[in-house]
Amino acid sequence: MSHATASTAADQKLLDALRRYWGYDEFRPLQLQAMQCAMEHRDSVVVLPTGGGKSLCYQVPAVCLEGLTVVVSPLISLMKDQVDALTDCGVRAACVHSMIGPDEKRQIAEEIRSGEMRMLYVAPERVVQPRTIEFLKSIPVAQIAVDEAHCISSWGHDFRPEYRQLRLLRKALPGVGMHAYTATATERVRQDVAEQLDLEDAQMLVGDFDRPNLIYRVKRKNRAIDQIRSVIDQHPRAAGIVYCISRKQVEETAATLAATGVRVRPYHAGLDDEIRQRHQSEFAQEEVDVIVATVAFGMGIDKSNVRYVIHSGMPKSLEQYQQESGRAGRDGLEAECLLLYSGGDAALWRRLIEQGAQNQPGAEEGQLGALEALNAMSDFCHSATCRHHSLVAYFGQQLERDNCGACDACLCEIETIDDALTIGQKILSCVLRLEERYGADYTAKVLVGSNDQRIIERGHEKLSTHGLLEELPLRTVRDWTEQLVGQGFLEKSGEYNLLTVTQLGREMLRGELTPRLLKPVKASSSSRSRSTEEGDQWEGVHRELFEELRRLRRDLAHERSVPAYIVFGDQSLRDMARSQPTTLAEFRQVSGVGEKKLSEYGDEFVTCIRQFLSAG
Repeated sequence: MSHATASTAADQKLLDALRRYWGYDEFRPLQLQAMQCAMEHRDSVVVLPTGGGKSLCYQVPAVCLEGLTVVVSPLISLMKDQVDALTDCGVRAACVHSMIGPDEKRQIAEEIRSGEMRMLYVAPERVVQPRTIEFLKSIPVAQIAVDEAHCISSWGHDFRPEYRQLRLLRKALPGVGMHAYTATATERVRQDVAEQLDLEDAQMLVGDFDRPNLIYRVKRKNRAIDQIRSVIDQHPRAAGIVYCISRKQVEETAATLAATGVRVRPYHAGLDDEIRQRHQSEFAQEEVDVIVATVAFGMGIDKSNVRYVIHSGMPKSLEQYQQESGRAGRDGLEAECLLLYSGGDAALWRRLIEQGAQNQPGAEEGQLGALEALNAMSDFCHSATCRHHSLVAYFGQQLERDNCGACDACLCEIETIDDALTIGQKILSCVLRLEERYGADYTAKVLVGSNDQRIIERGHEKLSTHGLLEELPLRTVRDWTEQLVGQGFLEKSGEYNLLTVTQLGREMLRGELTPRLLKPVKASSSSRSRSTEEGDQWEGVHRELFEELRRLRRDLAHERSVPAYIVFGDQSLRDMARSQPTTLAEFRQVSGVGEKKLSEYGDEFVTCIRQFLSAG
């Protein structure tokens, strides 16, 4: 058989498995290429944004290859959700972690040896234990999948030292393909991951970082609870996540929202494991609508129908923001992302990063990367340009569209000042008068005419730019300075973030380019949404039938003690409420209905649709 013929046969085998177990008729972008690497035992680094279908890249080959697929995953909750979802599709899978008893471990080992088990999920610190490695050497291993692989790199946003030991698997299992998967990784991180895992000539597969179904808005924090509540009110009964920087903020925000009638639960590392698990389960099974959480809720959530994500404070990096905001709209349907920030967020994160480097041995190497990432995040918040463009540019890509139609800048929701060129020239002139030796705070003070002791001592009250913007509040001038950094007219350098004028800035000084500077923040107002876009995605969907199907899904999930999305995602429910299948044959054509789900849920959903139609 020629290579081309074998490749075609393997591709068809993958597609048949995708249809049989998961009920999908086609691959998403880069999925097939990633699966081909697994089938051919070629090492790979796969970067697909949240919602891009990373898990299927190793799950589908797992049912096509001979031997066990080992998945390295960092969180028990994430492992459990993946195993529940696979079991619901008819794929034999298990996870081994600290909560599994010895009898269950023995049972899992027997099923692996017999060849019944297709996939095994295990934590990084456990999979590199000598006993585990010896066990894996005694059985046929088909592939090794490393999930959340950015944790391997000290340049990533969630570096975990225990991930560095995974190269032991490469030495112990030569010839077994190893594949690293992540939603967020810059070029530097991707190369570091491949190097740290000792991957051999790894195929680099990098998807489109843009999530066109997400609407991004960035606002300065102003009566934060009102700003948060305005988004929640626009999405009644829909699932949403509110991220806070600290545990205290989580508790206070959740309590305030609960007092206004929102079905909400807090989630952070300070809560007992049992409480955290219960709150996550209630959210997954749609018994509550909103989770207020710290970053501890990051990788542990695999819920596809989150309709909004709100950050009540600035995240520490664009990687973290991309991943957390990407929890919204994983089903491909429209979703909203609101980021609220204040002037103190960057300072708080800087302090936490520096403290972390002091308290954790070996973390110093990641401190520089963390501070660089924090500066990029701050620039994003202060920018007045397209959010989608800024995000993909950070990951080394370009947005093909001039207007994304899905952010506050492109939707013309950002109010800008009319004399931005004059203001910008004044700020850049001051930076030059200060010989590019000072940061944004000091520069803003000179511009507003401060008589701070340091300014007097250095004679800067005599500069022609001293007091040039004295009629304006210091915070406004400080914000505009950050916005000029975010738009590339200024850049920060060195340990103290000294301002320097860029080539773009010199063009602006000559009047060849004009910046966009935001009007000072006013009282918060409710945000607009892309109603036409939402209307398109709901076109033909019977809303009342959709709600009836949601209730059935919630009841079935509760009976089985699994997250609601494991039964069916919103995309499948909308498809049902649109096509209204009344026979099992018609139901099989619904997106996301595989053979196991057809036999497991078909009768109940078809009966529900028939009863609804007859009652109408």
